[in-house]
Amino acid sequence: MRRRGLSHRLDFSHRTQCPVGWGSAQPSSFGGGRVRLRAVLVDDHRLVRAGLRRLLEGHPRVEVVGEAGEGRAALSLLEELEPDLLVTDIGLPGLNGLDVAKQALAANPKLAVIVLSVHAEPAYVHRALELGVRGYVLKDGAPEELALAVDAIDRGGKYLSPSVASAVVDTLVGGGTIGTTPLDLLTDRQREILQLIAEGKSTKEIASTLFISIKTVESHRAQLAKKLDAKNVAELTRLAVRYGLIDA
Repeated sequence: MRRRGLSHRLDFSHRTQCPVGWGSAQPSSFGGGRVRLRAVLVDDHRLVRAGLRRLLEGHPRVEVVGEAGEGRAALSLLEELEPDLLVTDIGLPGLNGLDVAKQALAANPKLAVIVLSVHAEPAYVHRALELGVRGYVLKDGAPEELALAVDAIDRGGKYLSPSVASAVVDTLVGGGTIGTTPLDLLTDRQREILQLIAEGKSTKEIASTLFISIKTVESHRAQLAKKLDAKNVAELTRLAVRYGLIDA
């Protein structure tokens, strides 16, 4: 997967507002311009995390206080550190980045979340915004976009990468709907189990990871097959990849 410009140090002292950031022009309770924003960074690739850390710490308002490389580890870190800002990849092992965001926001509604994604389709963006995500940045975008997202959120607004915003607007202006995916039929627990199945985990391993019984996992597997009309693990895995639950 191509990741552009993550290792470049940027000068954020002279920036203009991106047209796809929107919201109040006044300082928000999120930042308010008074103290640095404590951020947790989550990505499963160490080199990418190092580059993202440099980008974030090049911003005068951000201090990175923690990193994680896996979804469940991220939740533990968020509970421990109680940061102001979460910057997370969507394609995380163990627990998808959007599911991390959902659980984190349920525990701390004041947390600001920026997700990094390879998916520009409106359905992905719609789900992220529905969950309360404040920034949606494409991973093949310009490095400056991360700073623009922080700026928009710090003012109480939201930020979408330009091509994402354009796709959403084109869909709505054209009279279309954002739409849903088959995964929207699933409960949170079923999404977790589907991801672990797609990652190659056995029923016993899934039960151990989620602290539930093997019988409960088997019941969820049967419901997944029925809801998604999938005949085997291979078909479940293809659906998980197709709809962004895991990376290909």
